[in-house]
Amino acid sequence: MAKVLLIESATTMCSVAIADGDEILASQLSNDGFTHAENLTEFIKQVSQQSIVLKDIDAVVVSKGPGSYTGLRIGVAAAKGICYALNKPLIAINTLYSLFSGVKKTHPNFDYYIPMLDARRMEVYTAIFSNNSELVEDTNALILDENSFSNIPKQSKICFFGDGSAKFKTISKFENAIFVEDAFPFAEFMNEMAQEKFENKQFEDVAYFEPYYLKEFYMPQKA
Repeated sequence: MAKVLLIESATTMCSVAIADGDEILASQLSNDGFTHAENLTEFIKQVSQQSIVLKDIDAVVVSKGPGSYTGLRIGVAAAKGICYALNKPLIAINTLYSLFSGVKKTHPNFDYYIPMLDARRMEVYTAIFSNNSELVEDTNALILDENSFSNIPKQSKICFFGDGSAKFKTISKFENAIFVEDAFPFAEFMNEMAQEKFENKQFEDVAYFEPYYLKEFYMPQKA
């Protein structure tokens, strides 16, 4: 099992953790909006002081997206800098998977789990996971309407979650569904898959790795 630094910055929630195998040794988080630039390096310093000094970690783990363009850039830049400085491997985890990993522990026994990250207007970043953690539908950007997810049987027990799920709650036709709107991806939720990727040596190329934006960066036009 590996000692890893975990960095999550894909949403308004900024969080950092250090894990030794299955055990989370230290963590820090903030949900003060997009204050990642101010908080991230300080959080990394704090968790290192509380547990393992950075030179003794085995790898750096970062949330790769989809999510906030700026948040992802900040997180990936920090992760790459540490990897270069300490000559450590980089592991990237899909943000929707880490969100799913956390929610499944608190809300078990649903047929399907559908994470939703807000992507402006009626659009969300989403995917579909089964109860046994299989990926049923891959990550995509979806404009929601009342017919969304029509491929799922109506009688299925479904957990919709994430900061984009409130958009679908008002138009959903699913009778056996719950909506967990306050679910966020936390750094510690990446650890299970990170440990697996470390064992299998599934590392990213530090020089060429880029966040998984899924969509083009949007810049509002001036009036």
